[in-house]
Amino acid sequence: MGAGTHQSEQTHVHPVDVQMAVFHCSDSFLKQMMITKLSQCQYALPLLVPDPVTMEIECPLWTFRQITKTWKVTEIKDGSNIVTMKSVPVCKAQTPLVSFFRLGSLSVSKSQLMNTLINDRHSTFFHRNCSGSTKSRYLMDGVAEIAWYCPAGKPNDAFNDCIAFCNLHGDALLTEKQRDILIEKSSINIVLFASLQKHEESQSLISGLFKSRKPLICLCVDDCDVVKTTTGQYIIGLKDRSQSEVSEKLKQIIREFLSVDGSSLKPSFQLEMMAELSEIRVDESDPACQKGKSAAMKIMDLIKKNNMDVSKLKDEFLPYRGDLWHQWCKIHKELYHLRGDIENEKSKKQQQLMNIREKQCDASCSKLMELFTETLSSLPLTDKQYFLKWIQILIDDLSTDELSSNKCNKSDVLSIKQTELEEISRKLQSATFGLEHIFREMGQIYEAHRAIEGENRHTDWSKYPELAAQLMISGHPMELMDGDAGHVPLTWISSLLEEVIKKLGDQRVFVLSVLGIQSSGKSTMLNTMFGLQFAVSAGRCTKGAFMQLLKVSEEMKKDLKFDYLLVVDTEGLRALELEGNTTRHHDNELATFVVGLGNLTLINIFGENPSEMQDILQIVVQAFMRMKKVKLSPSCVFVHQNVTDVAAVEKNMDGKRRLQEKLDQMAKLAAEEEFCSAECFSDVIEFDVQKDVKYCAQLWEGSPPMAPPNPGYSESIQEVKNTILSKASKSAGITLSQFKYKIQDLWSALLTENFVFSFKNTLEIAAYRKLEAEYGNWTWDLRSNMLTIENQLHNRIENGNLDKVELSYLKKESNKTYETIAKEMTTYFEDKREKEMLAQWRGRFETKIKEFHDDQVSTVKRKLDEVIQQKKAREKLDDKKKEFEDKLLQKSKELAQQLKDKAKDEEELQKQFSSVWSDRVTELTADIKPVEDIDLEEDMFAILQELGFEWPLINECKENGRYKNISLLGDYTDYVILPKKGNLSDTSEPTQDIEEDDNASSFWQYIKKTFGYNSKTKQRKHKSHSALSYDERQEIRLLIDKADKQSLDAIKDKPVATRGYTQTHLHEVAKNVKEEVKNFSRTYTLKKEFTVDLILYVFDRAESWLLDSQKKFKMSADALTYLESKKTQFYTIFRSFCKGSSSAVVLAELICEKLKASTVEAVCNKTAIGLAGEMRCNFPAFSGNRLNLEKHVLKSLAENENFDDFITYIRNPRRQTKAFIKAQVKKYIFTDHKDETVNVLKKNVDDVNSLVSQALSTATQKVQTQTGDTNMWLKEFSSLLKDELTLDIISSQNFSDISDFEFLKEEIKEIFASIIDQMSSFSLDKLKESRLKPDEILIDQLCKCCWVKCPFCAAVCTNTIEGHSPDDHNAPFHRPKGIKGCHTRGTVEFSINFCTTNIASDGKFYPHHDSEETVPYKLYRNAGPKFANWRITPDESKLAYWKWFVCRFQKKLEEYYKYKFQGRGKIPTEWKTISKYEAIKSLDEMSRHHHPQRGNPPSDLGDVSLYSGVETSKPPPVLQQQGGPTAQTLTDGQFLLPSPPPQMVNSVKTLYLTAGGQEGTEEECLPCTSVTHLYRKALHVWWCDGAGGGRQLGVGGQSTPSLEPSPPLTPQKAPCSLDSTKGRGPKPM
Repeated sequence: MGAGTHQSEQTHVHPVDVQMAVFHCSDSFLKQMMITKLSQCQYALPLLVPDPVTMEIECPLWTFRQITKTWKVTEIKDGSNIVTMKSVPVCKAQTPLVSFFRLGSLSVSKSQLMNTLINDRHSTFFHRNCSGSTKSRYLMDGVAEIAWYCPAGKPNDAFNDCIAFCNLHGDALLTEKQRDILIEKSSINIVLFASLQKHEESQSLISGLFKSRKPLICLCVDDCDVVKTTTGQYIIGLKDRSQSEVSEKLKQIIREFLSVDGSSLKPSFQLEMMAELSEIRVDESDPACQKGKSAAMKIMDLIKKNNMDVSKLKDEFLPYRGDLWHQWCKIHKELYHLRGDIENEKSKKQQQLMNIREKQCDASCSKLMELFTETLSSLPLTDKQYFLKWIQILIDDLSTDELSSNKCNKSDVLSIKQTELEEISRKLQSATFGLEHIFREMGQIYEAHRAIEGENRHTDWSKYPELAAQLMISGHPMELMDGDAGHVPLTWISSLLEEVIKKLGDQRVFVLSVLGIQSSGKSTMLNTMFGLQFAVSAGRCTKGAFMQLLKVSEEMKKDLKFDYLLVVDTEGLRALELEGNTTRHHDNELATFVVGLGNLTLINIFGENPSEMQDILQIVVQAFMRMKKVKLSPSCVFVHQNVTDVAAVEKNMDGKRRLQEKLDQMAKLAAEEEFCSAECFSDVIEFDVQKDVKYCAQLWEGSPPMAPPNPGYSESIQEVKNTILSKASKSAGITLSQFKYKIQDLWSALLTENFVFSFKNTLEIAAYRKLEAEYGNWTWDLRSNMLTIENQLHNRIENGNLDKVELSYLKKESNKTYETIAKEMTTYFEDKREKEMLAQWRGRFETKIKEFHDDQVSTVKRKLDEVIQQKKAREKLDDKKKEFEDKLLQKSKELAQQLKDKAKDEEELQKQFSSVWSDRVTELTADIKPVEDIDLEEDMFAILQELGFEWPLINECKENGRYKNISLLGDYTDYVILPKKGNLSDTSEPTQDIEEDDNASSFWQYIKKTFGYNSKTKQRKHKSHSALSYDERQEIRLLIDKADKQSLDAIKDKPVATRGYTQTHLHEVAKNVKEEVKNFSRTYTLKKEFTVDLILYVFDRAESWLLDSQKKFKMSADALTYLESKKTQFYTIFRSFCKGSSSAVVLAELICEKLKASTVEAVCNKTAIGLAGEMRCNFPAFSGNRLNLEKHVLKSLAENENFDDFITYIRNPRRQTKAFIKAQVKKYIFTDHKDETVNVLKKNVDDVNSLVSQALSTATQKVQTQTGDTNMWLKEFSSLLKDELTLDIISSQNFSDISDFEFLKEEIKEIFASIIDQMSSFSLDKLKESRLKPDEILIDQLCKCCWVKCPFCAAVCTNTIEGHSPDDHNAPFHRPKGIKGCHTRGTVEFSINFCTTNIASDGKFYPHHDSEETVPYKLYRNAGPKFANWRITPDESKLAYWKWFVCRFQKKLEEYYKYKFQGRGKIPTEWKTISKYEAIKSLDEMSRHHHPQRGNPPSDLGDVSLYSGVETSKPPPVLQQQGGPTAQTLTDGQFLLPSPPPQMVNSVKTLYLTAGGQEGTEEECLPCTSVTHLYRKALHVWWCDGAGGGRQLGVGGQSTPSLEPSPPLTPQKAPCSLDSTKGRGPKPM
């Protein structure tokens, strides 16, 4: 033999040697998995295994623990066959054992013969004739393998009951210990030998077997006879007999042995009994396994203690997840199907939910759960793994018998009535008891206590998510959706995933989800594909949805961009348990949920039944259609299982074609149902039928229970796996935190019927909010740059250095900033983690930035063109002014020469100057008409009389002053003349009205029909209240707003500042307003008083602008006013001439005097831009997006509690926002940051000083170099200041004698230095007079956004971009509709419903006040254009802010709108318990795109303050202790815990409160103002004196869940020892 051949033989390893080598090298868990898989594949399993080194015999009993065998026993009773199904854990199965032994070396294969007894089409035992076998093997001799024959209950079964077959490999003469054990344990022994005459040892062994009288079959290879002894033992010769003949003979004899009545051969072997043998080692004796088993047995002992029926175990030991949890789920879902009095109904249901949670808490944690969680916490990792396996095994054992008996019964009584079948089904579900139910209980304990007690990190239940997270990381499947309740426990799942993130980091995961019909092999496919552990045994199918983490190996990470594969396995569609109930809805819900979660969804189709395929395809396509509509983009792979011939290419091509047709057909149907367009499936999702459809061979070859798996199945699954990994390699997956939010978003949307309109993508919202904030930064950079350019060019124009501004020049100047921002945008969109999500907005935002830039350029050009026009308009006047100045200067010089000797007599100088000044000014202005002051009030009266209004009416309207608030009135009834018959639209509201339950709807229709009611003939009722409907009042308000805007725009377009005011400006406006009112045609008539008040209102709004503009005009256009303003300046020059000062000194004074005003303006403008930028970046209200600004506006309103401001906000949010910005800027500059503002001002003053100094030096040096004159120096100096300062032209003819320009420079520097000193300390009020103002700059920046109002509640859209189409309008701060004046049709009852609650209810509304037909709230988008572009998502009206507002201003709202909070508009009791602190805090919670990390304090907490009282909802039972002050009772059941006596306040050093309200240490204390989560606790407030003593002022006893004391409202600073520098204390509101 050559060397090459020898090498080839050496490398060929026997397959069973490979198996045993892996077995010996594995830990017990991998061994168990191996053996379980071998069992599933119908292969023999190692029963006795000699150690290759020590040769010690081991029975791997642990490896059998997860195997369950199912078979059917056929018995004959009363002449008929009775088939009974059994499902038993193989370790506990009591069966006959038939053992085979080989003596010596034989020519026939014992293993092959055994296979013919068990399954003649499958090699259960590997034998010498199997493919891959070799002559030599090294690890199998001495190994005993076992396999079971399981009958199917059919006539062709080889045996009628389950039988174990054991095969001792190798020569039995050489493996004495194993042989003896098997002979002892066997019911029948079968020995193969060549010939008894040839081997003495064989003779001795066989002789002993014959004497034992135990059934024995001897198979003699060299003999041909069949002999039966008198004791019933057989000797069969194999010579000249075919294998099938021998097999049939053996089957006959075995059946004969086992059928003997009273025979001891009846089931006698049990795997567990192997542990009793002393001569072998059992793997379960391992210490870790024993510890795990011991811990598990304690739990099982507890379960079995009272011999309770299995179906009652869950109710006894797991009370949280039972009926109470199911009730909670049912009521929670009802929150999205409310009818009738919605808000009160919702409050009741929320209270019911809280009551259920309380009942769950009162149920207390069972001993089983305490023991289970305690064990999980205390055991080491390996012991814990054993413990969980043992629990699973033991519980499965417990419930398997119950399940199989129930299943048997169910199959036997198919003819019984449906109700009885359902009862059996219920019992079947009750008997299903597994680990998932224990984990479900953990989740419910956690959710219940969290709901009642809030977050508490120091309790047993608070550790549950961490325990579950450890298990999930170790690969244990965790329940995502409760299959019994059909609900996702969001609080539990979120906390669980948060703990996983804490332990692993926010890892990236690729989510693979699976959908398919029930029992179609989804879990088996996943387990095969990834080695997962989804339950497929113990008679249970997956219910609900489970998730399992699978770590990506380092090797695989090279090709994949994620760290873990997260697999979501689901309950099958069309589950039989739901048949005829809510199957379709449940399936759609489940499909939408898992398709939304998955990056890739496997759609598992089983078989080739067209109707079944059509059902699942319709559900799946609709789910994908929904994903498309909510902008989620999962991919899919169709797996077609149980296909008969996967190799038939033509058949598969035809199948794919038919599938494509079905998918296209379903896409059209789904498109109709989801109200969108799609012609084919590819329009819905990216799909390639050639690549994304896989065919899988059927799993079994033949019929279970003995059918082996099809090898082609594994090959097909591997191909599917490769496809999945290929698709996964192109995806980065999502982070675990994103997965968590996805679960929340999908489930929240699914609770409502309209998924698409209800879906709120938290991650997308968060990404968009960040993008909005960045957009704000980019636009601010552009605006700030353009302001600087505008300022520079404005100065150039005023200096006469620029008479035309080119658009191209402005674009060129701003282009550098624009290009920088364009690069920043590119980086943002391409490098951000969420770049795939951001891609959808990229083009739109790039366009918006370009539009913004172009708009800024156009605006600046327009402004500068106006400045140029104004400059040109006053050219003549400016020339005149220059002429005046030259003449006055000359006259002053001449007069000074005459009065040189009186230079020291100040009084005489003033007298002489005044005399000459008056004469000269009179002379100069003799032919110029002065600008007269205007009297707007007189003009108003004249104009109104000209328009035909009587003077007494005008005077009355002016005197009562009602016109000033005309836009904010709640009711306009006093302004209208009603029709004579009294028929008017009743008190209706446009979008609320009947929350229709069937009775209300029927009654209303009856009234309309009986009394001829319609929208044109509605009877007025409740005369003491408003006679106008909401829509009618709203129309009047719109008229007022329109008139106001048009009038102000028209007046501001008039060139008053450049050409002056004329009465025609107001006359034109008044005429237009009168015309607008005249054209306002309705069923009612507006009184004259309304028109007069509206005109007066418009005049009043325009007055301040007109007066300011006229003042500017007078200053610039009136020569007399101008000259009078220069009198002081010329007296100074005159006095200098008198004192003999040189021309250089006088010129220096003149220049400095002119620079002074210009410097003040420049410094103020620059400071305004700087302060605006500073506040835009660092002031919380201005530094974010539009939503952030809205939140701060609402906070400010609540803090000030001014009802009129609230009404302004409700009616005109833009106006109130501008007022807020002005107030905050004023507070920032003049109060909070006064010192910083002064420093900015000083810096800008220094900058101007540096500029002037540099200009002086440069101009002087140039003149000296070129030997220039005064005129040249003035021109050069002026040009150097052109961009920063304005300098009026100075005539050089009076200063032509100057030659020492160095002296001039120094003189200017000296005088200008004194001006700079004055400016460094001037009042900040100067900022109010500057051309640029920080508040106006910020208003332009922050208020150029969307102001569209919600058609239901008038909440303003919070999108930062003004025209954000095609994105829908949205707002997080929706409110009760009564706040804007809505009420129920035909009544005076306010509507207190939130539109966010309504759209999830079953109610209906009238789109308009004259509508006859109602629209369901869930289809609100179909109600018309103003509804169609609003995205309102259900939030269960969680926002406490507006509930607090309604309670706080109840009476004022009733007075304002003339309606009542009664009947269906009665305020729910729970609303009255909300404090102002909670209201403000709710704004933060609603505006956050996700909840803050657990344990973090609110973001607005900072310095500590002590407060004068604590406002809460109900007084505690004990209000004071001895010496303590008495509590003050407030309205609406509120009370105030009083302040401590003054002597105690002075001694306060420390206030420490723990989570339970107890006094604590600094480390464990809560922030002083966060006395929260005191449910079910006693409230203690301690004032400590710092010397160890203290006084307990208030004590609250057991409280209801509504008792959550508010943080303080009115702060009093007091010394508190909490170190504010550590950021631990909260800021007062």
